[in-house]
Amino acid sequence: MDATSAWIGLGANLGDARRAIVEALAGIARLEGTRLAGVSSLYRSAPVDAEGPDFLNAVARVDTTLPPEALLDALQAIEQAHGRQRSHRNAPRTLDLDLLAWGDTISAGPRLILPHPRMHTRAFVLVPLSELAPRLRLPGLPPLATLLAGCSDQRLVRALPAETLLELVSQAAAPSR
Repeated sequence: MDATSAWIGLGANLGDARRAIVEALAGIARLEGTRLAGVSSLYRSAPVDAEGPDFLNAVARVDTTLPPEALLDALQAIEQAHGRQRSHRNAPRTLDLDLLAWGDTISAGPRLILPHPRMHTRAFVLVPLSELAPRLRLPGLPPLATLLAGCSDQRLVRALPAETLLELVSQAAAPSR
């Protein structure tokens, strides 16, 4: 089976958020049939439609042979391993992994909607996504530049360059001695 490019949003605002994101990326890189193909910088942003500490966010691109639902299951298992509690929408969280897009797939199933139904209004997704792939055109959506213009009131601060984040992921993924 050929690999498909998928985009994953990562976020956390409880506990050691940076460590959770680094460990999640290392876990994603270890998934069967999946290669971590790119990671954005890490950004700090205020919660959207909620109270709580600032979030750290990033976006990753993977090339995977996993079908979308299997990738979603794997992402949710990584979330659970980091103590994710699903109390209510937009609640503070130890780790949040969203499957943003899977190839050119457009779907609206009971468990998974692709592309992610709210990503086009969220700078904390669009800014790191455009850093990785400025010319990306997601199925059924306008160009990223158009989407970004619609959320210019949302402020993000780059907290860690992509190169440093990738180095931390490599260290976390290396076998311990």
